[in-house]
Amino acid sequence: MNRAAPRLRALAALPFALAALPFALALVVHLVLLALRYDRLPDTLATHFGPDGGHADGFTGRTAFTAVSAGLLLTLGAGWTLLVRRGSLWGAWATAGFTGTLFVLLVRDNLDATDPARVESPLANLLFAGAVAALLALAGQGLTRLAPRDEPAADPGTPDAPRLPLGASEVAGWTRATASRPLTVLAVLALAATPAVLLLAPWPAALLGLLGLVVGLPGLALARVRVTVDRRGVTVRSALASRPRARIPLDEVAGASARDLDTAAVLAEFGGWGYRVRAHRTGVIVRSGEALVVRRSGGREFAVTVPDARTAAALLNTLAERHGKV
Repeated sequence: MNRAAPRLRALAALPFALAALPFALALVVHLVLLALRYDRLPDTLATHFGPDGGHADGFTGRTAFTAVSAGLLLTLGAGWTLLVRRGSLWGAWATAGFTGTLFVLLVRDNLDATDPARVESPLANLLFAGAVAALLALAGQGLTRLAPRDEPAADPGTPDAPRLPLGASEVAGWTRATASRPLTVLAVLALAATPAVLLLAPWPAALLGLLGLVVGLPGLALARVRVTVDRRGVTVRSALASRPRARIPLDEVAGASARDLDTAAVLAEFGGWGYRVRAHRTGVIVRSGEALVVRRSGGREFAVTVPDARTAAALLNTLAERHGKV
């Protein structure tokens, strides 16, 4: 048994835990404040304020406000946790600080209000929330030192997958599609909920509808991708549309290999699933398992999880060699 494996998994999960932490803290503070002051809040709260001196122009029921505010913090936290990279922890902490502070100030402004229409939210609230966000951004930036750094890409001289035997006049191509069921379900649910939330939910629930678009559209594009290796190089695009796409031409291919990426490797090397950009590598990671890894002439790696990656790597090496690059 590899005794280092649990430690590696813990280190790989650390950036995600650090990204989720500020949203968990903001949610706890918000819910505790609501519980302690619930009897002092009116049945209808002022939840949106116009630019004319901060006068209330939008209202939400007390129970609905509790559910929507908690849901927004959870959604933002989930989004940052899934998409976080080592250098973006400051953004997660700033977002949690700004959103959580606004909710706390909103509760304070509504305390003991007899007429929600007369509740005001001064500009100082936004300035204070911005100051808290800036302080927490500094804290998040400091915590990036705890997150593991990216390892450099493998040396270009590392042996690659075997070549695929082709005659001098033979041409060949390879293509496979790969999909992620969890990502498909998440994207479909997010998109399906968007119109209902935008049309039926009171303010500020409409914000959750916009988040549904933010999550659903990119998620659906990445839920099923097609990988092609041919005389043009490697092309990765959504199976639903020809654009956008990622392409590595043959003259940039320094070598290719197949790897098996388990969950720990996905977290440690790419920081999660989706389209990932790290210091020394990029990738389209829609699931764990077999992956085609392409070393580029500049030293960076590009990886895409796809079945039968060994055949793809062998063909790519043969085509690149024929092109005069390997």
